[in-house]
Amino acid sequence: MKSLLEKLYHGHLHPNENVIPSDPQYSALCQQTSEIIETWKNRLTEEEFQQLEALLDLNAQTHGMELSSIFKYGFRLGAGIMVEVLTGEEDLASRLSSVGDNKQ
Repeated sequence: MKSLLEKLYHGHLHPNENVIPSDPQYSALCQQTSEIIETWKNRLTEEEFQQLEALLDLNAQTHGMELSSIFKYGFRLGAGIMVEVLTGEEDLASRLSSVGDNKQ
């Protein structure tokens, strides 16, 4: 098995694709969402449904951006906490976690 650094280097780490919520309600909510979308598909004209799909796609894109920012913030915070614990330098974690997320 490759180390995490090797997986990172070779581009094999994809947390956004590998993490599935363990909350028991997740599957039920996914099923409910699919059923509601199917109801709207049958209720709307093809053009209206395409507009709804476009809206849902935009929502998914913004949600993905939010998740990416949350992941980066959490990673920085966790790394900052580890550095603070190992160095004993107070307030380092909060300074590192407050670094802006303006760069992609």
